Amino acid sequence: MLPALLTACSGADLLNATVPTDTYQAVDGLAYGVEQRQRLDVYRPAKQVAQAPLVVFFYGGSWSSGERADYRFVGEALASRGIVAVVADYRLSPAVRYPVFLQDSAHALRWAFDHAADYGADPARVFVMGHSAGAYNAAMLALDKRWLEAVDLTPSRLAGWIGLAGPYDFLPIGDAQTRVAFSWPDTPADSQPLVHASAASPRALLLAAEHDTVVNPQRSTVAMAGRLKASGVQVESALYDSVSHVTLLASMASVLRGRAPVLQRVSDFVRSVG
Repeated sequence: MLPALLTACSGADLLNATVPTDTYQAVDGLAYGVEQRQRLDVYRPAKQVAQAPLVVFFYGGSWSSGERADYRFVGEALASRGIVAVVADYRLSPAVRYPVFLQDSAHALRWAFDHAADYGADPARVFVMGHSAGAYNAAMLALDKRWLEAVDLTPSRLAGWIGLAGPYDFLPIGDAQTRVAFSWPDTPADSQPLVHASAASPRALLLAAEHDTVVNPQRSTVAMAGRLKASGVQVESALYDSVSHVTLLASMASVLRGRAPVLQRVSDFVRSVG
């Protein structure tokens, strides 16, 4: 019954209700811009870790829904492994369209670089991570230099990027919400992360559900891993048959970690740098 519940808002509440309280220290509602949804939460390990790595996480929701408070289980999971986690909101469709959510994501990442040391993290070990639509945001920041250059950063500053069930190649657009978010049919071809995969890309960890019915894992995760590897980029990737599009991320929560080793793969990847 638990995986079924995770498809509803109450699913996030259920997961967050299981989050331990002694593994992290949280600072909520920090502003990275002047807009109401330009806010983020920081999760620090309860036990101080010298020069800890930092992960900025963007959630999914077809670029039209989501709240950072629903992902406390992600922040706790990362903090429990000695990682400083930043969970960021960004503006959503239909109030905004592509590329505004990428611009917001870039500003959130800029904030993370600027404030990493304030929370015990190493600015040289900053990663960007996302699930579903959030993995798209992460991929575009890591692969398409336009967004980080606009905030005086470059993808080369990233220690790596992590995509969970990300859509990296999805034209033509069929989903109604995504059509609105990307102004289909006037969606530019260079809005697709796969177009930007190159030798200049940061190292990557790409995970997905093998039988994902929301985002095609072959067209996105497998294709992106192949394109990056062919360009000489260090890539780790895996498909899991024990989880769905939703429970891939939910398996980071303590009550579902037995379903897939997502947290272990993410923490191993992050901690292997530095």
